[in-house]
Amino acid sequence: MSAQSNIVIEIKKLKREKNAIILGHNYMDYGVQLVSDFTGDSYDLAVKAMKTNAKMIVFAGVYFMAEQAAALNPDKKVLSPDPNAGCSLSDSLDVDTLKKYKEIYPDAPVVLYINTSIYTKALADYIVTSSTAVKVVSKLDAKNIIFGPDANLANYVERKTGKKLIKVPPNGRCIVHANYTKQLVSIARKKYPNALLMAHPESPLEILEAADFVGSTNQMIKFAKESPNKEFIVATELGMINALKIQVPDKVFYPLVTTEACGCARCPYMAMITLEKIKRSLEEEVYEVKVPKDVAEKAKEAFERTIKILGDNK
Repeated sequence: MSAQSNIVIEIKKLKREKNAIILGHNYMDYGVQLVSDFTGDSYDLAVKAMKTNAKMIVFAGVYFMAEQAAALNPDKKVLSPDPNAGCSLSDSLDVDTLKKYKEIYPDAPVVLYINTSIYTKALADYIVTSSTAVKVVSKLDAKNIIFGPDANLANYVERKTGKKLIKVPPNGRCIVHANYTKQLVSIARKKYPNALLMAHPESPLEILEAADFVGSTNQMIKFAKESPNKEFIVATELGMINALKIQVPDKVFYPLVTTEACGCARCPYMAMITLEKIKRSLEEEVYEVKVPKDVAEKAKEAFERTIKILGDNK
């Protein structure tokens, strides 16, 4: 039996003993996704956590995801296998910067992408995902709308809604998606002529315009399942190929960028979450994520406000 197989067995045993679940983001390594009780995007996982009877949650994803799970589940112990697993988008927007923009535009609703810290979320009116951003912004009757921290997603939302957004910061980018270019698309199209291109909204606009489908990681899985096509080029973080292979095993997926072509293909922060760290997290119950009650309540209000404005059309 391999060392990885032994770790998987031990993790499953620890989950039973401690009444714990593992939430695995779609970008996680293959082995991490296999030991996860739920896989999905960050918002989807936070909601699933609220519906579980487990007393302990290990969030296999970057730190802001564990933060929001802790904020939405104050009665559960939430653990991050590695609290140093940050996010270039989350790190690009701090509380002080957002406060300054709120002072400049006091009447502007604040719409924040879910890739932000819980402390900036507490200053938001709405918290959106890549799948809900267009729907939320289109429903807002406001001259000015503050939107952050992903400028690429903001550009996409502007294109889809016809509204002008105040981007905070002006050039916030995901370090993975920011490196995608039309040239890479051209190369992939020639290499895989029968494949459809699926792109994440965090990608530059030129990639989204060239794509056959634009959507969140969960939406990509749904599209691939329902499409009659058998081959797909995937323009998002490399770990997504693992999720697609598990969820849609009868089809073939090619990354737009491989690690051999560009080190940026794999998010270094997502890669920090390993089976070994998950095992340690369960054994030693580290690292517990604590969110101040007032911050958690404000962030939760923004989530609930978002759900309300979306209504049944989420």
